[in-house]
This record gives sequence, C-alpha cells and structure tokens, in this order.
Amino acid sequence: MANRNKTDKGRDFEQHAANYLIGKGYEIVQTNWRGGRQEIDIVAKKNGTIIFVEVKASLTDNFGHPVERVDRKKRENLIKAALQYIETNKLGDTGFRFDVITFHNGKLEHFPDAFQVDT
Repeated sequence: MANRNKTDKGRDFEQHAANYLIGKGYEIVQTNWRGGRQEIDIVAKKNGTIIFVEVKASLTDNFGHPVERVDRKKRENLIKAALQYIETNKLGDTGFRFDVITFHNGKLEHFPDAFQVDT
C-alpha cells in the first residue's frame, strides 16, 4: 500500500467536513477555490448566507488545538480570498461569514462565525 501524503489526508478531512455541513443543511457551492495564492477550503451556502470554511486538523496535541492555527495572518489571507471570491462571482451585497471546522483527537468541531472582518 502506498504512503498517503499530507495532501491526501487534508482532502479527506475537507470531504468529511463537507459531508458534515451537508448533513446540517448547508449547500456546498465549491471546494478548494483558489484566488491567486489564497485558497478557500469550502464555500457553502445556508439561508442566503455564503459561508467560507477553513478546515484544520491535528492528529496530536503537539501544536495545540487546530483552531489556534487560524491566526491573524491566516484570517487576513482568508478574508482576502473571500473578498476576491465575492468580486469574481459578482455576489455584491450577499451576506457572508467565516466558519472553522477542526478535527482534533478524533472529534469534529464546528465553529460557526469564527471571526469577523475588521472594518
């Protein structure tokens, strides 16, 4: 059996997160959307709101909880990517938010509206 690389595992976590969201009534609009050097793991929609979802996983406790890795720089990059997504898709005044889904110690956790865009 071939060794699975980190990208394969990451995609598995992202697929599991998408399935979780579908089960909660979200529509998956797109996965792995790239805008330049930025990427949005999952773009979903629910009740007219676009949800940009970052998926983080950790198989050990060595680096703390995965939500902690969505730091200021990561948030800034996600915001840039989301604004580019909105502009590219001509979504105008559509409401949006940022969620984080983590996998840690075998448990999925969903953090809706995990952070805000500073204005």
